[in-house]
Amino acid sequence: MKIYIFDGGPRENWNTAAMCASFARGAGESGAETETVRLYDIDYTGCKSCFACKVKGGASFGRCGWRDGIYELLDLAAHADGVVFASPIYFGTITARLQAFSERLFFPFVQYDREYSVTAPKKLETAVIYTMNVKEPMMEKLYLGESGEGPLSNFERVVERVFTKPERICAFNTYQFSDYSRYEASGWDEREKAAWKRDVFPAELNGAFDAGRRMAEKIRRNCAK
Repeated sequence: MKIYIFDGGPRENWNTAAMCASFARGAGESGAETETVRLYDIDYTGCKSCFACKVKGGASFGRCGWRDGIYELLDLAAHADGVVFASPIYFGTITARLQAFSERLFFPFVQYDREYSVTAPKKLETAVIYTMNVKEPMMEKLYLGESGEGPLSNFERVVERVFTKPERICAFNTYQFSDYSRYEASGWDEREKAAWKRDVFPAELNGAFDAGRRMAEKIRRNCAK
């Protein structure tokens, strides 16, 4: 079993990275091989609209033909057993880095025929990890949308269309700075943030761990069929 975890956050040792690591530990304890890829460490762009992936009989039909830092990684991800898309939430949605990666991964598999057929090589298991400075009610109202019209709902619909419906794992009200006194952050109560990090964040990390175990176990069951 191979699971790729794509960390779309810029900070190497903070909330998103910690959630990714916890997911990886859970999957690993259930027998999966995991690989975490920090997207900010790779040189690449979003979709170039070259449409090489749509040329009939072309060498890159159904796959991204743009050769840069993620060219080979896109194919590895598409043939994995599971993929995880992780991101801090900026202005209500995933980071530009993860958005660029997802464009390159998903677009070649959605064909321009009458049915908008999906030609991904397999229906692999998926999950999304979100970390954010707000609490759950705001995410549900604005980022997911009360009728599913929010930006995160749209992202998850694309993941489901190409692969499978993702499990959603979240960390809320994240602790952003090691020293709040250095920053203009008067809109937040640092003591409340610190208490949340101490009392709630460990449970959120455990949630990521359990999600990793669930994905690995589901992959194992699917392979046994």
